[in-house]
Amino acid sequence: MSDPVEGIAETATGIAASVRDGRCSATAVVERSLARIARFDSGINAMTTVLRDRALSRARALDARIARGEEPGPLAGVPFAVKNLFDIQGVITLAGSRINRDDPPARRDAPSIAALEAAGAVLVGAAGMGEYAYDFTGRNQHYGAVRNPLDRHRLPGGSSSGSAAAVAAGFVPFALGTDTNGSIRVPASLCGLFGLKPTFGRLGRDGVFPFVESLDHVGPLARSAADLATIHDVLQTAETADRSHGGRPFEPVSPSLADDAAPMRVALAGGYAHDNAGDAARAAAEKVAGALGAVGHLHLEGLAEARAAAFVITAAAGGALHLDRLRHRAEAFDEEVRGRLIAGALVPAAWVARAQRVRRAFADRIARAFEQADLLVAPATPCSAPLIDQPTIEVGARPVPVRANLGVLTQPFSAIGLPVACVPVFPDDGGMPIGVQIIGPVWREDRVLAAAHRLERAGITTLPDPPDGQSARV
Repeated sequence: MSDPVEGIAETATGIAASVRDGRCSATAVVERSLARIARFDSGINAMTTVLRDRALSRARALDARIARGEEPGPLAGVPFAVKNLFDIQGVITLAGSRINRDDPPARRDAPSIAALEAAGAVLVGAAGMGEYAYDFTGRNQHYGAVRNPLDRHRLPGGSSSGSAAAVAAGFVPFALGTDTNGSIRVPASLCGLFGLKPTFGRLGRDGVFPFVESLDHVGPLARSAADLATIHDVLQTAETADRSHGGRPFEPVSPSLADDAAPMRVALAGGYAHDNAGDAARAAAEKVAGALGAVGHLHLEGLAEARAAAFVITAAAGGALHLDRLRHRAEAFDEEVRGRLIAGALVPAAWVARAQRVRRAFADRIARAFEQADLLVAPATPCSAPLIDQPTIEVGARPVPVRANLGVLTQPFSAIGLPVACVPVFPDDGGMPIGVQIIGPVWREDRVLAAAHRLERAGITTLPDPPDGQSARV
């Protein structure tokens, strides 16, 4: 019997178009997604919960709506997963932890899940992550390491590790993650995906287990820039707008993709962004910058200080959030996470206040940089995916611990809430991919996604088909 979805595009927008015009059913698409998870996830460990009955019920209901001639939505029949810190009705919100296992199940879906399903998407499950999102690797002491589907001996990046792995493995065409210091962009880089960290406050965080109130962002990982734009627009609704944190009125970015050839002043970030990247990361950034017509390098001052400020704010906020758990359940934490949270709880308030001043000064400095350029380009990670048990990576020609330093290039831009698209670059020799950040001024997701789409059309960021489970490096 032939596959009822054979030949259908792997992207969310491609699947939705096929379901809408009747080339395949939502049920067939979701069944294929569930079958891939059942067949291959034992070797990847991306998923912590699979919602088989719920997903099939929703898919069948969607097919019935289509049969009645009803509008199915822009994401009709598209399976998706969410990081397991999003509330899912009837499921315990683990946030990658052992402690949260004792919590009651969520009583309702997070508004972001509800918005996606209202647009026709179908939730198939929750994906693993680093404990309480304090991780750049994908290693988890309680649930085991998530493995990179492109090479299962390697890390997928974190903390949205399961979300990235689920997309890279072809389980789903997109997944939701969160990004505090790089937790979407790092796994997007290591798994060869598109990822979007929107402007701080653009997308709502209700029903999402917090980490750092002033740094947390919700965003998607996907297989195309067009998918990022469509998902962004669906999430940017009245129900999910994070108005308490500066959210703006609905501003769709999908139309900007049609104008992706409009002139843009692009600059390659120099200084810190260059010095803390390896040769492959620099080459990828230069390739992207050249394809976008970059006019040269722009030396950015203050990135090291901004990263340090983000470290202090993250540690202090995380320590304060988990103080009661540290007092009463310290033994239940991942050892490395526990140590950093305890240290954060001891950070003096004066240090945090100083870090906030550094952060504001850096925001002013970058705002002036955007008077000279419309977009900035920088590597997303200093290297491609390290081995799972690899203790160090090289940053600036010196060995540093993996866990804290895969985000060395993402943290400065998180600190001031800029919109960033991470785009994948695959080397010609068939090696592991590495991501490049396209950074825009606040509220200019349209610019960063138009640039990402331009690269996609030019073949600079073409993704290979998901591995079939047998041909992936195992």
